[in-house]
Amino acid sequence: MSARGRLWLIVAGGAGAVTVFVAGCSGGGVGDLTSAEDATVTITPGNGTGSVRPDAPIEVKVAGGTLENVSVTGGDVRIDGRLSADRTSWKSARTLVPGTSYTVTVRARNGDGKTTASNSTFTTLKPARTFGISDVTPNIKGEKVGVGMPIIVHFDRPVTNKAVVERALEVKAEKPVEGAWRWIDSTQVVYRPKEYWKPYQKVYFTARLAGVQGAKGVWGTKDGSYTMQIGAEQITTGNINKHHATVYRDGKKLRTMPFSAGNGTTREYTTTSGVHLLMEKGNPVKMTAPGRKKGDDGWYEQMVNHAIRISNSGEYFHAAPWSVGSQGRANVSHGCLNLSPENARWYYGIHQRGDVVKLTGTDRQLEWNNGWGYWQLSFEEWKEGSALH
Repeated sequence: MSARGRLWLIVAGGAGAVTVFVAGCSGGGVGDLTSAEDATVTITPGNGTGSVRPDAPIEVKVAGGTLENVSVTGGDVRIDGRLSADRTSWKSARTLVPGTSYTVTVRARNGDGKTTASNSTFTTLKPARTFGISDVTPNIKGEKVGVGMPIIVHFDRPVTNKAVVERALEVKAEKPVEGAWRWIDSTQVVYRPKEYWKPYQKVYFTARLAGVQGAKGVWGTKDGSYTMQIGAEQITTGNINKHHATVYRDGKKLRTMPFSAGNGTTREYTTTSGVHLLMEKGNPVKMTAPGRKKGDDGWYEQMVNHAIRISNSGEYFHAAPWSVGSQGRANVSHGCLNLSPENARWYYGIHQRGDVVKLTGTDRQLEWNNGWGYWQLSFEEWKEGSALH
């Protein structure tokens, strides 16, 4: 094969610079028109253009020749591009950073082998309003999470262009599994895999929001990247009417713990059945009566040790020395799962956010949006909340 038929992709100059080389071929640019013998190059946006929309592509076309290289510099993110099969056009593959000056430099080669350079310098618009990520869960350095862990993303402004934003969000796992995003509201979106994550791997979340219009006149100004470390597969199963929970790690039984669950005299005092996730822990944690406020009948306030939350409706595993006599035999709590101090301390110690807890035995089902009850939905139901569904 001759040199003229070979193609290389070379990234040069760090962030913001991508150069495409085609050996033995011609190239071109946009903005001003430049002739290299019969090669005419056009670069869009043209030289000197201002207030360019960040989501408008950079385009390079050449007539009478082929592209030898296209280089884009400027901004804090690399601008990749795609070269056409006949090497006569190039188009940027992602959005640009708002309020940034870019320079596109192009070399074209005509049929006689003569090369010429063209360039265009332009600036993107400066947005009056911006948006970005205010929080990602999980995002604690060094933390290992369970196989049921979702990725929960909060934005600092409401998002109305949900499909556009969702396309800018990418999740890649070392051990891939199908997954999807679901919008909880205009400021929160959650990613859940179809099946539990495989244990002992890293999952990478990238948000390419620079140049994305999240709502009318509201632009993202920077990208974000996050890494989630999946630890052991820890799954707890329990029948509320049988008063015992068994903890498994990587399929092997670690311990069976007697418990006392909700007494069931009211809805609030009935422990929910379904697939829960361990959400957070505290030692101690102040407990108050679910569904009641100070002054109501049945109101209480108590500090408990080694507490692990499994919902937003007041359900925890926690130490309850006062109910040890009932644990394993009867349900006498206000909805929590009471454990002995020793079992509570042990369970607290192995806790990973995102560990799975499967409870059965009551007619009160965990709502999918009660805490992290996301696994209560089938994957088909989950995907209905995606803006791309």
